[in-house]
Amino acid sequence: MIFVVLVVLGVVVPRRRDSAAPRVVHRTARVALRVTPGQRRRCFGLLRSAGDVWACVLEVNAWRRHRRDAPLVGYQELCRELSASGPGTFGELNSTGARSVLRRFSDAWFAAAKRRKDGDGSARFPRRRRGLVPVRWYHGTFALDGARVRIPTARGTVPLWVRLARDVPYPVEQVRSVTLLCEGGRLFLDITVEVPVATYPAGEEPDPARVAGVDLGIIHPYAVAGPDGAGLLVSGRAIRAEHRMHLADTKARCRAVARRAPKPGQKGSRRWRQYRRRARLVEGRHRRRVRQAQHEAARQVVSWAVRQRVGVLRVGDPRGVLDLDAGRRHNLRLRQWQIGRLLQVLTDKAVLAGITVHLVDERGTSSTCPDCQRRVPKPRGRTLTCPHCHFTGHRDLVAAATIATRTPGGGPTTSTPARVPGVVTHRRAGRHLPGAGQSRRDPRRPSRAARGSVGPRRPAPPPSGGESLARKARIHNTHRTDGER
Repeated sequence: MIFVVLVVLGVVVPRRRDSAAPRVVHRTARVALRVTPGQRRRCFGLLRSAGDVWACVLEVNAWRRHRRDAPLVGYQELCRELSASGPGTFGELNSTGARSVLRRFSDAWFAAAKRRKDGDGSARFPRRRRGLVPVRWYHGTFALDGARVRIPTARGTVPLWVRLARDVPYPVEQVRSVTLLCEGGRLFLDITVEVPVATYPAGEEPDPARVAGVDLGIIHPYAVAGPDGAGLLVSGRAIRAEHRMHLADTKARCRAVARRAPKPGQKGSRRWRQYRRRARLVEGRHRRRVRQAQHEAARQVVSWAVRQRVGVLRVGDPRGVLDLDAGRRHNLRLRQWQIGRLLQVLTDKAVLAGITVHLVDERGTSSTCPDCQRRVPKPRGRTLTCPHCHFTGHRDLVAAATIATRTPGGGPTTSTPARVPGVVTHRRAGRHLPGAGQSRRDPRRPSRAARGSVGPRRPAPPPSGGESLARKARIHNTHRTDGER
């Protein structure tokens, strides 16, 4: 049996059927497959057949472009061409899976056309061949029985049953589609489910008129400034320490086994394979720890927003800093920051709670005074002090308060005064990390007190009324006059 590591990924798409039906969102759980060699061969055959469908569409459009005819990009037109090709053209891939590939191609083409119409010259139409293309099957075409899934195949072939690495964490009646895909040479199944949005009693639901600003950071993954002068600070020092100590451990392991590393083109030994397997396990454990800490931080923000009845979260989008080359060390910090995942996790949980999330421009929010609206020097620490009006406040909360006043799609400036929180709630993310309860800045590095060090020897306290037994201090500043310090 081939066992593949489990990865869970959440994607949320809000959806409303009608005014009477409850709001629902779509979530996708990525689950690994446990397959035999024969099942693995058949699954990759389906992905390669989907790649053949993609290449066939590209060839047809290339011929039509050569004859100066209009391309076939509509979903209905592509389906008619597929039905004209006849059964058995693409191996074990059935018509439902092939139509999902056509849908993917049509959506990609129209998305590129819309971007080019809006003035984006970098948008490109889908004209590149793919060896493996994900295949999707919709509700009613597949069967889900606990941890077993029957993947539809062409008529006349043997049914393909595969086993999941774990049970689906949602009821079977909420499953809407499954997608077979390959990532890094491993087979996964994306299971999309329909989850209803949380409901609240009358008078306790999130109010769209109550807006909170969210500032993303490294030391504080989320700093929230809400209405009524309330604020929230989520500390991520434990996450930062996990990244730093994991990098130090990785470097130490590499130095220790550098002499045992095989030369280029040389086959590795059994000890080297065991070391590489252990390194992969440590890397996976590190990623899971960080991912869980990020989910904990986002859950704390959403829970706080629900208690404050916040209906709209305006989040500063700092992804523009990723395009700047700030040096080797700072580029590593930005990569470990994982801005996209923080935004995705927060949006996922907020939509499930019935809270709307808007991305706004966060430029200059950490260096703008909320009282006089003047630019101030960006502080090195956590405290922002305005030299013009002498305002003092927490730098991240000041940025979150300024973000709350900005409108989506607006510029980097605002004329509305920001209200800095007066009552701040402090929370920590990553309490499950090793030693997170022992230290504030570096939970994995033991302190001197934790090692039981007695420190330098000290003289005994002087007896009552007697003279101290400690050695007299040697005064080196003999050039100073009497009474001078």
